[in-house]
Amino acid sequence: MKTIINTNNAPSPIGPYSQAVQFGNMLFVSGQIAINPATGELDLSTIENETHQVMKNIGAVLTEAGVDFSHIIKTGIFLKDMNQFAAVNEVYGSYFSGNFPARETVQVSRLPKDVNVEISVVAFTK
Repeated sequence: MKTIINTNNAPSPIGPYSQAVQFGNMLFVSGQIAINPATGELDLSTIENETHQVMKNIGAVLTEAGVDFSHIIKTGIFLKDMNQFAAVNEVYGSYFSGNFPARETVQVSRLPKDVNVEISVVAFTK
């Protein structure tokens, strides 16, 4: 049986999807972009700020599900420009302490709301 995870501490979905779905002990978090949930505004000021907001949004969904970044087993990073990989990677890496999840990072031609980065994760729950 699946359980829908939703929190006001992360942006509301901008389409027909859920912030996350838990199935058994697996948590599938939809791709997050840099929307500040308090204001509804995008933070595209720098790629670093954008990535931090994405990771904060992921963290809020994880918290709602009762887990944290240490429970992530796989991430998908989608970049508009692979030249921003190093900056995104540095911010992304600061949210983990060893035992990093599996990951793919790909460059795409366009992302929702013309953002520069979107990240989705799969985690396990307690």
